[in-house]
Amino acid sequence: MNKYLAIFLGAASDAQKQEISQEQGRKFMEAWGAWTQRHADAIVDPGAPLASTKRVDAAGIASAQNELTAFMIVQARSHEEAAQMFRDHPHVALMAGNAVEVMECPPLPTG
Repeated sequence: MNKYLAIFLGAASDAQKQEISQEQGRKFMEAWGAWTQRHADAIVDPGAPLASTKRVDAAGIASAQNELTAFMIVQARSHEEAAQMFRDHPHVALMAGNAVEVMECPPLPTG
């Protein structure tokens, strides 16, 4: 089995996020939990939400904006199988423009 990093991208503005009712938020989290249970055997690391960002480069450290909202690590026999796992993830349906990017995590080269 290979490992894959799933990055959840959120398209909602702060104002749109505020429009989500407590009931919608509760149903979303229940759906997320149900998805997690269906794919429990494939989840290597359930990940976590992602919040404020600092960008570090040669010029120094600065606050940055991006669409990254969460991450998760899964295992699958192929990249396609890993991506298929997220087709019915509730994050994709929550807001128009939400997405999950699935990246292969190849093993580190050995010396």
